[in-house]
Amino acid sequence: MSLIEVKHLYKQYDVAKRQEGMWGAVRSLFHREYLSKMAVQDISFTIKAGEVVGYIGPNGAGKSTTIKMLTGILVPTSGDILINGIVPYKERQKNARQIGVVFGQRTQLWWDLPAIESFELLKQVFQIPQQRYRKNMDTFAEILGLGEFMQTPVRQLSLGQRMRADIAASLLHDPSILFLDEPTIGLDVVAKERMRTFIKEINQERGVTVILTTHDMSDIEKLCRRMILIDKGQVMYDGELAKIKEKFGQHRLLIIDLEGEESGFSMAGAEVIREEGNRKWLRFNRRQISASQLINQISERYEIKDLAISDPEIDEMIRQIYEKGIDQIV
Repeated sequence: MSLIEVKHLYKQYDVAKRQEGMWGAVRSLFHREYLSKMAVQDISFTIKAGEVVGYIGPNGAGKSTTIKMLTGILVPTSGDILINGIVPYKERQKNARQIGVVFGQRTQLWWDLPAIESFELLKQVFQIPQQRYRKNMDTFAEILGLGEFMQTPVRQLSLGQRMRADIAASLLHDPSILFLDEPTIGLDVVAKERMRTFIKEINQERGVTVILTTHDMSDIEKLCRRMILIDKGQVMYDGELAKIKEKFGQHRLLIIDLEGEESGFSMAGAEVIREEGNRKWLRFNRRQISASQLINQISERYEIKDLAISDPEIDEMIRQIYEKGIDQIV
C-alpha cells in the first residue's frame, strides 16, 4: 500500500495584472484584471513507506507548490492527495503530527530563543512524552553535533548549525514522512556530508520516508534511488536514478598520463577532447567500447604512466533530459 498518493493534481494561481502608468494604477484600484498561472498541472505519483525520493526540477517547475500541497499549506485547485490516508488540507493538525518539514530558506525555530528552548516548545506543541523526547534529543545531539550550540540564540547560529537544528526539530515527534526542501543549501562540504549521513540513518534505522527537493544533484545521487523530474508543472520522468544513468551516462572519460610526450595522439573508439603535455582526456561510449578494451588498445601503442576513469556528472544528465525531452528518456 502506498503511503503517499497523488492523482491528477492541479494548482492554479490568479496573479493581478499590472497596469502601466499612473492612470493604470488608479484604474486597478476599482477594476483589477487577473492572469491565470498554472503552477502544477496533472501530476500523479505514489510513494511507498521507506522510500527516499528526489523531487527535482528547475526554478518555477512547481516543486515547492507540490510540497506545500502535500503538507497541507496550500489547497489544490483540483485533484486528490492522500498522506497515509489523510487529506492534508482538510486535516492539517492530524497531518502535521505524521510529517516533518524542513525548508532550507526558512526556520521553524524561535529566532531570539536559544535552540534548546525551541526544542522544549516543540515538545509541548506536539505533546511528546518526556522519555521519547529525551531519547530523540540524545540521538540527534550525538549524530548532528547539537551540543556545541544548544544554548545559543537561533539568530546567532551559522547556516549549517541552523539547518542541523531545523532537521532535528522536524523529527522530534517521530514523523513517518520527512519533506526536505533544499536541506543542504549554503552548507560547506563537511556540513553537507554530515546532513546526508543523518538523512540516510533516519531512513534506514527508523524507516522514515523522505521526499527531497534540491538543486544540488549530489544530494540526489547520494541519497535517492528514485527520482521524480518535473518541468512546467508536469512530470517528465518518474523512475530509478539508475535508469537515467544507463540512458544518459553512456559516455565516460578516460584520463591517461603517458611516459613520453606524444604529438598527434589519437585512438580508435575514443575522442581526444583535451591534451596537456603527456596527459590526455579521452571521451568514449561504453556501449561501443569498454574501458578495459580502450586501455588495452592504448597500452599496445604507448607506455601508460597513470590513468583514471570518470563517469558523467548527474547535472549533465539532467541537462540532457531537459534538452532532449520526455521521448528520449522512456
